[in-house]
Amino acid sequence: MDTRLPALSEHDFHIIRHLMADISGIQMASHKKALAAGRLMKRLRALQLDSFSDYVSLLQQPQYQEERRIVVDLLTTNETFFFREKPHFDLLLDLVRQHPQRALRLWSAACSSGEEVYSLAMTLSEGLTQGTHWEIVGSDICRQALDKAQQAIYPLQRTENIPPTWLSRYCMKGVQDMEGLFRVQTSLCQHTRFLCLNLNEPLPATLGSFDIIFLRNMLIYFDKDTKNQILQRVLQQLKPGGLLFVGHSEGLQNSTLPLTPYATAVYRKNL
Repeated sequence: MDTRLPALSEHDFHIIRHLMADISGIQMASHKKALAAGRLMKRLRALQLDSFSDYVSLLQQPQYQEERRIVVDLLTTNETFFFREKPHFDLLLDLVRQHPQRALRLWSAACSSGEEVYSLAMTLSEGLTQGTHWEIVGSDICRQALDKAQQAIYPLQRTENIPPTWLSRYCMKGVQDMEGLFRVQTSLCQHTRFLCLNLNEPLPATLGSFDIIFLRNMLIYFDKDTKNQILQRVLQQLKPGGLLFVGHSEGLQNSTLPLTPYATAVYRKNL
């Protein structure tokens, strides 16, 4: 194999962008070509291919469905951190403290590597009476991110937004070969489960219904029609009167969906 770095042509990048849109609904920006080339280079090396054209040709063959999923994994942005957009968690804590014995099911519908799920778990554990049943389902299209979420192990640098008392209560600092890392306590993990779901496809009937859904900071990657289809799909899983949380930059103004504004970037499903 040629050791020189191959270039990603506009033609091949166009095909990759369409593949991303077809599989995930994500509209990859035209200025992301360098990012795509850098992330996909490892697949060229793994498959011993000399060019991106060879790789694109391979992706178009029916027997390479799994490779297309790998492309989505590699090109999906998974930027997240604990207690991102903290006012949402403050609001959730106030709500659960009003009914501390109410059983709850939450869905983190684009959970990435799990920081949002465990932020929600800490919040529920703080606000609900001990022994109250609660569950958080985390889902994402990226299996690599889900693997990290299930491990519940993160670098210590990621603790900066976790309240100190919660950090000591719900997290364990690593020692020896785990130095520089921390693990979320099993007492929280046992209330969580993770699923690989593509929100651009029909959702499984086994997913069930939820009292609260967090669908934050991912709608911006879709065009208007796809975004509306995803919202309709997700809202079918939200109980009447339940709350939908979206990103602070993802307001649903002029929406025809059965939602009523509740707080900043929070909507209640109509009864």
